[in-house]
Amino acid sequence: MKILYTGKTKDVLLDEEKNIVSLLFKDSMTGENGVFDPGSNTVGGSVEGKGKIGLAISKYFFELMEKNGIPTHYIAADVDKGLMQVRKLTVPKLEFVLRYFTAGSMCRRFTLEEGIVFDPPYAEVTLKDDIQGDPLISERLCIMKGLLKEGQYDEALNIVARVGEVLKKELAPMGLTLIDFKIEVGYDENGKMYVADEITPDIWRVRDENGNIPNQLDCSRLLLKKMGL
Repeated sequence: MKILYTGKTKDVLLDEEKNIVSLLFKDSMTGENGVFDPGSNTVGGSVEGKGKIGLAISKYFFELMEKNGIPTHYIAADVDKGLMQVRKLTVPKLEFVLRYFTAGSMCRRFTLEEGIVFDPPYAEVTLKDDIQGDPLISERLCIMKGLLKEGQYDEALNIVARVGEVLKKELAPMGLTLIDFKIEVGYDENGKMYVADEITPDIWRVRDENGNIPNQLDCSRLLLKKMGL
């Protein structure tokens, strides 16, 4: 298969004969200096089997989103091969963030204490640009740069809010409180928007019943156990 794009934790592949796009889930984890952190923009290490675990969890959550009427790019998954077949979409280099509590980079940027409640949740959109530090971007700039069309910015934020409600409801019985999360959104040739990329502990922060924030791997293992995957 032809590699269309190489990312930190996934590669985008194209089967040119069948015209099928797939994501290859890798064993790499984001973080810095040996500490894993889903909010980091760098690869902090690699754990054998992490890619397949991430794919199994992402498959579960994409199917859950579809059951709740939220459109996703997911078509099928081969967990043993670490491959997820997806719709062919235009996925702009944007991340849509929803925060229920202050945490991470927001606290550093705005000198805020950790754990302040947002009611209603606080939405941000960032440009995926490691060199510029993933700066915040407005609807107007998204349209000026040709990343989104008129109306898609608000549509994407609506999708993010709906994803958040499903995630909170699903994680709560596991004793996990959703702090924040980020997703990617893509659109097809008709402009219809879908949740893209992945839905795994790599895209969220949660707090357990003891007040701790488990890293991606620990959270993934907990999810696998609770979901019976």
